[in-house]
Amino acid sequence: MSSKKIVVISIVAVLLIGGSVAAYVLLDLSAKQQYFLAEKKSVEFVADKAEARYQPEITWYEQSEENPTETELEFSGEYNDPNAMNGFGGMGPAQFINNATLTITTAIDKSKKHMASDIKANMGALEVGDINFYLTENQVMLGLPFLEELVQLNGEDLGKLLKEVDPNTFTGDEKLDFNAFFEGSTGVLSKEDQKYIQEEYLEMVYDKLPDEAFELTDETVNVDSNAIDSQKITMHLSEKQTKDLLLTVLEKMENDERLKEIISEQIGVQQFGAGITSSSMTPDVQNQIDQFIGDFETELKDAQEKLKEFKIPDGVQSTIWVKDELIVKRDFSVKLGPTNEQLSTLSVNGTQLLKDENQTFNYNFEADNQNGNYNMMLTGDLKTTPNEVSDSIKLSFEETELSYEGMGTLEDGNRKFERKFSFSDAEESGSLIWSGNASYNNDQMTSEHNFSVEAPDIGQDLIGLHIEKNAKLINTVELDSDKEVKNIGNMSKDELNQYFEMEVTPQFQQWIFGLMGTGGNLNGF
Repeated sequence: MSSKKIVVISIVAVLLIGGSVAAYVLLDLSAKQQYFLAEKKSVEFVADKAEARYQPEITWYEQSEENPTETELEFSGEYNDPNAMNGFGGMGPAQFINNATLTITTAIDKSKKHMASDIKANMGALEVGDINFYLTENQVMLGLPFLEELVQLNGEDLGKLLKEVDPNTFTGDEKLDFNAFFEGSTGVLSKEDQKYIQEEYLEMVYDKLPDEAFELTDETVNVDSNAIDSQKITMHLSEKQTKDLLLTVLEKMENDERLKEIISEQIGVQQFGAGITSSSMTPDVQNQIDQFIGDFETELKDAQEKLKEFKIPDGVQSTIWVKDELIVKRDFSVKLGPTNEQLSTLSVNGTQLLKDENQTFNYNFEADNQNGNYNMMLTGDLKTTPNEVSDSIKLSFEETELSYEGMGTLEDGNRKFERKFSFSDAEESGSLIWSGNASYNNDQMTSEHNFSVEAPDIGQDLIGLHIEKNAKLINTVELDSDKEVKNIGNMSKDELNQYFEMEVTPQFQQWIFGLMGTGGNLNGF
């Protein structure tokens, strides 16, 4: 195993030790308990402020999770290039973009696991509709404007269909679990998996951290020109203590079958999307996942062997300064490497002030090794009053800067905002500007969003995207359709070919000819 992989694994584990473990809160708090309580309280403070700031959006989201909703999204564009040339018939890019709209209406009931979508496109005189999409926990149906019937596929029939199309790749056992689309399984760890990792790893690390590694003293520190009387809590792990803890974690990971299952599921979801279950992977895909897990186990074994000779001469030192159970200053550093001549120094230091109406932070991340010194600065100033917000965040490294500037108002459930995301380096710069408004009123909400790009060669008014959203609570999702249903999951390869050649293709051709010959109004075709 390369020293680079050892460094990566060690850094992840060390950072886990330094700041990610949630502690149990006891009445008589030791220095160790106060250290992690401050970490926990600081994270919760920021989360609570964000929740309070976006309460209307969160309330609407919770309602939409518990009740059937209908949402209409209308997309339109704007293009204003005075130098653009018109094409055939006087239709240039501006005429096409400025006269085109796309409307998507979706009704969803997550409890009953029903969804229905309707898509319409309007391109000047050309109107195309409707494209219908229906989904339940067992099946998906698609309606196209040129088909007389709905095309249906049951989740359990996916493998049979795929094997008919490509028998060399698919086994016929593949299934599509539509429940994942209603349960929000998009690659994020489930609550059960998160709980498992917290209990088996984070709490284990916390329990194994020696109490004598923590020291508490009083100290006055300067933060944003303010003298703050704080508690200084230092965690110092020796080289042996650090290695012992890392070896415990690596050994547990190597033998943890549940963790390997979680990793396998995440690989499948990330590569193939929600709904494809691990039990229905193709042999090639399953072999790739098995190979990855095998390599994972081998690297963990190698890491344990290499770690015995790995150098962490000063151990790990992390100091936080705490005021009213919230962190106001941080200083973390560690030196590590395969040999004493190949040490890399990693450090994080900075300050933060977390107040009800204003949260500021200023952090410096630094890595220093034989190849050079690398710095990254993160600063932020978030201001909140009862009706206004003003945010500024910057991330800079070398000659590159990423920034966010946002302003907005909120009054009686009505929000107005303008947000600017910017990028600049030695050669290029540009900004994405997002402005709009939103209104939340009990069982319905509306919003407008305008996106534009600004750069040295692009004016803010040159090109833009406009989105209108209207959403409301409804009683039920209608899945009924007057069209007949064609179940392609039960077709053989010959039947599929015949269906697409003898029915789909002729209807599509007739639809295209009708589009060209009738001025494009295809509703009810």
